[in-house]
Amino acid sequence: MSKKKKIKDNKDKSVKSVNNNIRSSTRKLNPLLKGIVGKKVEIALRNLTFSEKRISHDIKKTISSAVANAENNFQYDIDNLIIKEAYCGKKIVMKRFRPRAKGRAAPILKPYSSVTIILSEPKKMESHGTKS
Repeated sequence: MSKKKKIKDNKDKSVKSVNNNIRSSTRKLNPLLKGIVGKKVEIALRNLTFSEKRISHDIKKTISSAVANAENNFQYDIDNLIIKEAYCGKKIVMKRFRPRAKGRAAPILKPYSSVTIILSEPKKMESHGTKS
C-alpha cells in the first residue's frame, strides 16, 4: 500500500522565487517588501530601482527571477503579473567580536535573511449588470 500522489494544480496561477542568505536583517527588509505588495511587477521594479536602500538591488534580482520563472515555466504574460506576496525570514547570524577597552570584547552580529516573492496573474471579474 503506497500513498496516493497529490497532483499540484496551478489554478491560482502563482509563481514563487526564493533568495536565501541576503546579508541584511529582516527589520530593514520588511518596509521595502510591504511597499511592493499588490503592485504590478514593472512598477515595483521601477520603485526599487530608484530606492536609496542597499538591499533593494537584491530584492530586484529576486523579482526578476520570479518573472523569468513565470515566463519560462508557465508561459504567463509578464505584463499582467502582480506581486501577490513578499515576505522575509531570519536565517543565520554571523557573530564577530571587536576589542574594547580594558581587555573586554563587544559582539558584532551580522544577520542574514531569506526573501520570498510570489507573483500571480489577477483574476478577471465577471460583470453582472450594467455597472462596470
